[in-house]
Amino acid sequence: MEKMKKQRKWTPLSVIGLLILILFAVICVAPFIYMVFMSFTQSTTLMLHLEDVNFTDFSNFEYVLGRDGFLRALMNSAIVVVCSCLFNCIVSSMAAYGFAKKRFPGRDAIYRIYLMTLMIPGQVTMIPVFIMMNKMNLLNTYFSLVVLILNAFGVFLLRSFMDSVPDELLEAAKVDGCPEYRIFIQIVIPLIKPALISLVVFTFVTSWNDFLWPLVSTTDSSMYTLTVSLSLLKTQYATNYGLVLAGAAVSFVFPFILYVFLQKQFVEGIALSGIKG
Repeated sequence: MEKMKKQRKWTPLSVIGLLILILFAVICVAPFIYMVFMSFTQSTTLMLHLEDVNFTDFSNFEYVLGRDGFLRALMNSAIVVVCSCLFNCIVSSMAAYGFAKKRFPGRDAIYRIYLMTLMIPGQVTMIPVFIMMNKMNLLNTYFSLVVLILNAFGVFLLRSFMDSVPDELLEAAKVDGCPEYRIFIQIVIPLIKPALISLVVFTFVTSWNDFLWPLVSTTDSSMYTLTVSLSLLKTQYATNYGLVLAGAAVSFVFPFILYVFLQKQFVEGIALSGIKG
């Protein structure tokens, strides 16, 4: 028997909904298209003129990729991002496991106080942290660039996911003589893999795009991250916005590639953890 293909019935309401979705998609994609077009110009203004766009002129990209310090800044950003992802995932998963599956006095109160720190802007704590790092001679080090990635969001994300892990599964592992560290590594971690991937994506994007703290905490040009290095493309008297946006396009490629490869796991982790956008 041949399967009957049901034709979609277009109603005025569904057409309006589709047009609204298309409009939002265009609004989201337009800045990236603008960035790409501008990167192929030599414009000193932010006004895009299509006649100035030359897709065969790669001089902006050649300058960005070939300038002194770019490869070093790219390596610094890669090191900081990898260390930040590992550090944040390890610490956040251990803390989330304690808050989700352990019983101790004041657990919920401590967790609520910890979540309250999300309401404190990072700019408020930047000066005290800078002073502490300076007194410990940790400025211009990878440690100072990595340590500030820790916040309550990672713990909140992973704990929301760990709540769905059955307590009976962990109790059964304990009855079988499985030590605590093996329960955490071999049972809990594989079950929260989608949430960990989501945290990796969030951490990657946050650390990769961070500009203010690397600018404040690094005075040695050899420790500049990619965002700080690209900010130097803007000169004091005149700015080649085509060159600046070419640098922005280069910086955009890496998190975009990561998201493309981890898109399925990222969406699954956000959906199952209960976080709504």
